[in-house]
Amino acid sequence: MRFSRRTFLLGSVAAAALGHAGAAETDEADVPMWYDKPAERWLQALPVGNGRLGAMVFGGAAKERLHLTENTLWSGAPSSVNVNPAAREHLPIIRELLFAGKYTEAEELCGKYLLGRPDQFGTALPLGYLDIETLLTGSRAQYRRSLDLNEGLAQTAFTSGGVGFRREVLASHPHGVIAVRLECDKAAGLSCTVAFSEPRLPGEIASEGRDLLLRGHAWEREHSDGGHGVSFVSRVRAIADGGTVHTNNGRITVDAANSVTLLIAVASDYRGIDPGRECRETLTHASSLPWPLLRAAHVRDHEALFRRVSIDLGRNSAVTQLPLDERKRRLANGADDPELCALFFQYGRYLTLAGSREDSPLPLALQGIWNDGLAAAMGWTDDFHLDINTEQNYWVCETGNLSECHAPLAKLVEGLRVNGAQTAQQMFGASGWVAHVVTNAWGYTAPGWGLGWGNFVTGGVWIALQMWDHYRFSGDQVYLRERTWPVLREAAEFFLEYMVEHPQKKLLVTGPSNSPENWFVAPDSGKPCSDSMGPTCDRVLVYALFSACIAASGLLETDPELRARMAAARDRLPPLQIGKHGQLQEWLEDFEEAEPNHRHTSHLIALYPENQISPEKTPSLAAAARVTIERRIHQPNWEDTEWSRANLVNYYTRLLDGDAAYHHLVGLIAHAADDSLLTYSRAGVAGAESNIFALDGNTGGAAGVAEMLLQSQGDVLYLLPALPSAWPAGSVRGLRARGGITVSIYWRNGKLTSAVLTADQTTNAALRYGPGTAKVALPAGKRVRVVPSLF
Repeated sequence: MRFSRRTFLLGSVAAAALGHAGAAETDEADVPMWYDKPAERWLQALPVGNGRLGAMVFGGAAKERLHLTENTLWSGAPSSVNVNPAAREHLPIIRELLFAGKYTEAEELCGKYLLGRPDQFGTALPLGYLDIETLLTGSRAQYRRSLDLNEGLAQTAFTSGGVGFRREVLASHPHGVIAVRLECDKAAGLSCTVAFSEPRLPGEIASEGRDLLLRGHAWEREHSDGGHGVSFVSRVRAIADGGTVHTNNGRITVDAANSVTLLIAVASDYRGIDPGRECRETLTHASSLPWPLLRAAHVRDHEALFRRVSIDLGRNSAVTQLPLDERKRRLANGADDPELCALFFQYGRYLTLAGSREDSPLPLALQGIWNDGLAAAMGWTDDFHLDINTEQNYWVCETGNLSECHAPLAKLVEGLRVNGAQTAQQMFGASGWVAHVVTNAWGYTAPGWGLGWGNFVTGGVWIALQMWDHYRFSGDQVYLRERTWPVLREAAEFFLEYMVEHPQKKLLVTGPSNSPENWFVAPDSGKPCSDSMGPTCDRVLVYALFSACIAASGLLETDPELRARMAAARDRLPPLQIGKHGQLQEWLEDFEEAEPNHRHTSHLIALYPENQISPEKTPSLAAAARVTIERRIHQPNWEDTEWSRANLVNYYTRLLDGDAAYHHLVGLIAHAADDSLLTYSRAGVAGAESNIFALDGNTGGAAGVAEMLLQSQGDVLYLLPALPSAWPAGSVRGLRARGGITVSIYWRNGKLTSAVLTADQTTNAALRYGPGTAKVALPAGKRVRVVPSLF
């Protein structure tokens, strides 16, 4: 154990680069998350996770609280009645009305016949609190709590009555448990009780031998009938050095121990396993190891991923020695804190690997694997939103050198392919597969159940394109052939059958569909409407789908006839258009916006994450995209929230405007993140009555930082494309670029000094820095250094 004050409280000193591709040294300055008082609210607590189990750690002195979650604790169940059986016969009628300009009448029929039925849709649910109450005497001093991102450890230390107390909490991926270590400086000085409190789910608490048990059901009545959902078990074991351990009356009592290790296991029957047996076996294995070995296994596993990337954006010694909540307040008041921006990037990576591992049963939901219970208790649900949020959750995954963390998302999409084939046939009489705006643990693919958002027909395409991007970053030909190509091919087959010719424009269009989650003013009635034919967002996604399929079929030398059909169809898609205000047009027609302050800018995915608009290749469209952004955010009541601010960071990086991107990054950290730096959807937006944690601001914002320093979306790898003036000197090591290239970049006085590139496979890379370009040969596995004089 390393319990010097500096090591325990501040985290480990920088380690040498790890011995695998993409490794980078990580400086302690990357991860200075510490506070001088406990968390009082959920959003002030600190998260740990192993890709399945999560805990929010409050860090109280006398009373530690862990808010526990497990990512398969879902209410609801699979259903065969989500699709309206009258949808297929009414589809041509609705299309005819829309082509005739009868939007209000068509909207009424959309609401009646096309929307889905959320039968047993369900939601992810929190488990509840585990309280650890320690007997303390005397006054408390020298309090400090922290989260070591390098090692994945939440830590609390303080003195009470002159005795030093220390606590560590980790979520072990190798051993499948949440582990808590309690120590003190005084022999036999630890006495505590451990108990579940404020259970969120129906169940019972019991004792079994030396273990504390919670058995229950993930049942609720907001999104299901209160009787459908997984069954689960949580088992807690206390292992004491010295003293005694008793388990009775629904609590564990430890008296006069030198140290205590608590092991927490949670399992559900989501995949047909016996959760009770799973928990027993997990604890048997974990408890066979002494604490130093359990801890070391966790740290090795965590560091192998996290330490691949390091970042230095500069220092401001006037603020870096302050608690993080105080630094955040000063940033909001105009202080310069480049380390906080670097920390926010690394925090997004930390949350990604803590919430999504290769063996995670489910991918990151709206709240990742953590769950404050608020999203689950309102109309949103804590589910997988396919009209921006789930995509955002994985934006930093590839560029942040966490490619393995993509795996559970791919598994979800492959499940949508299966269920979506039934929806495609039932609703549209089409082959292939389709999914809409939301999905759940049960593979829901029908439309949503509300106008304005429910009928988003390309939601499945958007999330499936993540698999194509995974291939573009990894170059894994087996993955492309066996997993990506079947998913994309069948999605393309659906749209080849589903799209229809616009009778006046003679273009192929989707519809009825909406531009999530926005409304336009219907020309025929002056009323707000959401459904139309050929919204821009659909066009962007179908164009991207066909382009990916054309490229993939060529690489795999397969399906030449289908490739030709897709190329012909792509040529007939509507062009991106500029509207009467100089804005990028959101719909096929230049409608007036019913809500010009709306948080969604779905059509701007042509700019990011897609690459259909850029200042170099389409300057007029890039200018129109900027007009769209400026018009939206300058509305007096703009619906400003965490993921829309993250979007702005990424939009401006693609517009090569680093200072604007930095401005919105600071706004995201200062005004849409709490003291823990967890981002939230603010009260008053989208029906939220209070600030509700949402992971997408963290991950989307982190992706924006990476895009400011490195872009590879087109044919060129762009170094420092949107470097803000606020970061005149710095470095980033270990970022990933499409094409399987690991990149480190160094700059001073706002200018590139050098970059180091390492390719997985031998390739020739096209590089850009400023206006200059260069071709560089990259032998497989060899570090190649480039300098500004090359450009």
